[in-house]
Amino acid sequence: MASTNDYKASELFQAQAHLYRMMYSFLNPMCIKWAIDLGIPDIIHNHPHPITLPELVSALNVPLSKATCVERLMRLLAHNDFFAIIKIDDTREAYALTPSSQLLVNGTDHCLSSMVHLLNSPTLVGSYHHLGKWTSGEDLTIVETALGPGGYWDFIHQNPTHLKTFNEAMESDSHVVRLALRDCKSVFEGLDSIVDVGGGTGNTAKIICEAFPNLKYIVLDLPQVVTGLTGSNNLTFVGGNMFKSIPQADGVLLKWVLHNWSDDDCIRILKNCKEAISGKGKGGKVIIIDIVINEKQDELGMTEVKLLLDIAMMTSLNGKERDEKDWKRLFDKAGFEHYKIFPTFGFRSLIELYP
Repeated sequence: MASTNDYKASELFQAQAHLYRMMYSFLNPMCIKWAIDLGIPDIIHNHPHPITLPELVSALNVPLSKATCVERLMRLLAHNDFFAIIKIDDTREAYALTPSSQLLVNGTDHCLSSMVHLLNSPTLVGSYHHLGKWTSGEDLTIVETALGPGGYWDFIHQNPTHLKTFNEAMESDSHVVRLALRDCKSVFEGLDSIVDVGGGTGNTAKIICEAFPNLKYIVLDLPQVVTGLTGSNNLTFVGGNMFKSIPQADGVLLKWVLHNWSDDDCIRILKNCKEAISGKGKGGKVIIIDIVINEKQDELGMTEVKLLLDIAMMTSLNGKERDEKDWKRLFDKAGFEHYKIFPTFGFRSLIELYP
């Protein structure tokens, strides 16, 4: 086994920098939330041109003594490609949005600020201090270790504020469907009806219904989620449990659902999906939007996102992110014969599954 004497001092210094970078990385999401709380993305978006530091400080209405704090926050976020620094002339610079900070602008159809608030919630972040205890214990999830029996789903449904944040975050994430519909409209063509399993408050449903006004669309979720929600001519909300039964339809949509669950649970859900589309015979299909890990082909940053989400699913929900072999194993055990994978949703893929 190698000792520190086997490494050059330069290698150890580099290793120390790597270690410190990882340890201090917790500040990155906090600084993104900091910028959102101050309204910086909105200010830059609404400014007629890239905004200088004095203009930004003035718009924020913070004490002049905090101007250097704003500057240093922007320096870090610009380093991480959340903002761009634009040269105005030889002496002045200004800040502009990048695609990443554009996702934090309120009022747009792709704003993910609510997702930032969800993932930075003290309850969720604080639970990860119990990783060692969770690993050594019998609890299925780290939330049970941190907060007691019941798990994450019980926790959010017993805490209205957190449930509101969760629903808003899931709604905001659904907007990626609008961005991808241009390239995957054929997925929904030929279907007269579809059930959106775990479709929440129906944001994805409304987007798809706009594109396919003749499609009969059913959102299935727990009664406490859909109670009070109103549909439209082609949109209906149904309270139920995907582990018991799924309404009959030509197709079933599972958007970012299966990664929440263990393999055994996923097989149960998929078998119910197969039963739901049985009336369509070989013409029915299940549409899955979820992560497919592909370390050999993905670039490092994309793989890191997927692996971080795998840890999050494992610890908080007893779920997992899967590679293609994992997915195929589930499909086979659930009785499906064919599938196609399309990497059209960024770090997520679209999977068409056929009986």
